[in-house]
Amino acid sequence: GSLVAAVLAHSGRLDKEDLGTRIGRLSRRGEVCNMINKKYNEFLPSMQSAEDLVSKVDGLSSNIDLLKAGIENEVQQDLNVAVAEFTELKQQLERDTLVLSILKKLQEFDTAIKDYNTALLEKKYVTAAQQLEKARSSLKMLESRKGFELKILKALGTELTVQTQNMLYHLGEEWQKLAVWKLPPSKESSSLESAMHSELHLRTVPSKEEEIAGPPVASVLQAFAVLGELHTKLKIFGQLLLKYILKPLISYPSLQPFTEEQSDVFILRFKCEEPNLDHSSPMEVFYKIQLVFEVLHKYLLNVPLVQPAEDKKECRVTLAELLGDMIWEELSDCLIQNCLVNSIPTNSSKLEQYIEVIKSTEEFEKALKNMHFLKGDTTDLLEYARNVNSHFANKKCQDVIVAARNLMTSEIHNTVKITPDSCVALPRLPGPATGDHLKMEKASKLLHNDMLNLENETKLSQYTFSLPTCRISSSVEKLMELAYQTLLEATASTDQCCIQLFYSVRNIFQLFYDVVPTYHKENLQKLPQLAAIHHNNCMYIAHHLLTLGHQFRYRLTNILCDGAATFVDLVPGFRRLGMECFLAQMRVQKGEILERLSSARNFSNMDDEENYCAANKAIRQVLHQLKRLGKVWQDVLPVNVYCKAMGTLLNTALSEIVTRIAALEDISAEDADRLYSLCRTMVEEGPQVFIPLPEDDKNKKYQEEVPVYVQKWMTFKELMIILQANLQEIVDQWADGKGPLAAEFSAAEVKSLIRALFQNTERRAAALAKIK
Repeated sequence: GSLVAAVLAHSGRLDKEDLGTRIGRLSRRGEVCNMINKKYNEFLPSMQSAEDLVSKVDGLSSNIDLLKAGIENEVQQDLNVAVAEFTELKQQLERDTLVLSILKKLQEFDTAIKDYNTALLEKKYVTAAQQLEKARSSLKMLESRKGFELKILKALGTELTVQTQNMLYHLGEEWQKLAVWKLPPSKESSSLESAMHSELHLRTVPSKEEEIAGPPVASVLQAFAVLGELHTKLKIFGQLLLKYILKPLISYPSLQPFTEEQSDVFILRFKCEEPNLDHSSPMEVFYKIQLVFEVLHKYLLNVPLVQPAEDKKECRVTLAELLGDMIWEELSDCLIQNCLVNSIPTNSSKLEQYIEVIKSTEEFEKALKNMHFLKGDTTDLLEYARNVNSHFANKKCQDVIVAARNLMTSEIHNTVKITPDSCVALPRLPGPATGDHLKMEKASKLLHNDMLNLENETKLSQYTFSLPTCRISSSVEKLMELAYQTLLEATASTDQCCIQLFYSVRNIFQLFYDVVPTYHKENLQKLPQLAAIHHNNCMYIAHHLLTLGHQFRYRLTNILCDGAATFVDLVPGFRRLGMECFLAQMRVQKGEILERLSSARNFSNMDDEENYCAANKAIRQVLHQLKRLGKVWQDVLPVNVYCKAMGTLLNTALSEIVTRIAALEDISAEDADRLYSLCRTMVEEGPQVFIPLPEDDKNKKYQEEVPVYVQKWMTFKELMIILQANLQEIVDQWADGKGPLAAEFSAAEVKSLIRALFQNTERRAAALAKIK
């Protein structure tokens, strides 16, 4: 440090401060060097010991390599030989074990078959069936061994099948002894006579004699159960029981079960009695069915059985339970459709009596449950009986619709006369509120006594809002009575039934709207009288629909009292239906009138005899058509409708004649005379078609009022005047456009007629000049 400082000082490059700093740094570096030397001296012994350890490890590693080489060359070879010997011995053991198990199963199969044969000879059918099942189990185990197939297995399978069929044959023989059917020929299986020839014989052997006479019933049935054939046998028995005993008892009221007990057999057959009604009451049917099941339960069905289940656990059931599961659904459906349906009341007043049917159904099901034929749950049969209100409503609605449709498809031409005094045969309905009625009555008396009479002296007729006298179909009158009676029935029914019946009545009228015009379409188009009757029918229905809902509004359920109980919305449709049908017939008649007038050769050249005859024939045909219509519509249509209809048709004929004659360009004097003659025929005989009433003296009034109903009547008469008048008379009739002629014809039409009737002279020109 001193040396360095001297050098730097000598060189003159550092001042005194730089020299001090340099000296401090060099001092610290010296301390570091001393520390490093110390650490090195401490590390050196550790390094020497590590090198000693490395040399020792290398020695051990070489020893391990020598040992490994020795094992691989000497020990491994001996180990491989030992493993191969062990594997061979293991496979031999598995083969021997498999052969031993197969031989054991073959021994079990052989033993089971021998035990089966012994039990079969002794008629121990349950034991025999169990041995067969054990043999079958052994055979299945043998067949399940993959890779170990024996030719003997096929022979064993054949032997097992043969023995099983042999067993089933013996069991079948025993079953036939237990229950013997004597049935009619197959062709007669669905009649009362065939049912009379059906018999079921059940064997009855006292318990002490069972061992002598044969195996008990339980043994045979349990053997069937073990073999899995009981369900098949029982199903066949159940179908025969339904077809030949139970269903005939339900379907034929005259059929009665008859039992006969002999020494070793119980016979169930039928006898025939005269029925009081077309359908048996549910109580009678239940009694007969219960009697049959009591017999079956006593001699056949009361047998406890052990049924194998899927989880290999056995469950005990009776034969009655098994049979019930198989046939109850079909039997209950038959009881409902052929017995309970027919017992549903047709009148709400008889609903209370139906409680007896419900009780009888409950007792019937209870009896079947006691015999284990039914389980504890409520069945469809009892639910159907208890739901009588709904079924009553459905049946009532169905009967109403069917009755209504039958009326709609009946003949229209059978009619009855309706007058303003006519009314539907309906019992008097009670007032909606008796208290309100009394209050109103008292108030009216007070007003009458204490106040002046402010009532208008002019009163409306009692028939103001009545339907005018006409004829309607008797079927429609019955239809309306059916509607009233159904609504009256609804007033005494439950809320749900009331709603259903109300809408059934609405459905009646909607059905009429759709069915009648379609079903009677051809007759309504061809026959004028039927079209008129249909028109009256529709108007009659519409007339009643106006007030039908109001009459029953306060007597139906509350749901319908808030404005829903109405038929007013159907009124426009029925009026339109009647008018459209009648107007279509009117168009047909108009077409026929115009077609007949078209053969009049335009009423031209009447001086030609052939033309005159054609025109006269056309006029006569039109009058004949109108008279025929007047006759068929007489006493059918209301008078005002009749007169309007006949007036319209007569007006069509007159209008066509006027148009044809006014269009002629040349009319000779002879033509005018003949045309006048034809017109006079129309004027004289036209009013005679107005015969709305059967009494001739009453029709004169309407014949005198022809101008009211025939718009062109006065026009036609003015035309007749023109045909016979001279020029001056025509001018006078015109009266400067103020006369009667001007009221019916235009100036151009009058001028055209004058030109056709008169020759071109100064007088004609002067007359034409005045027509303006």
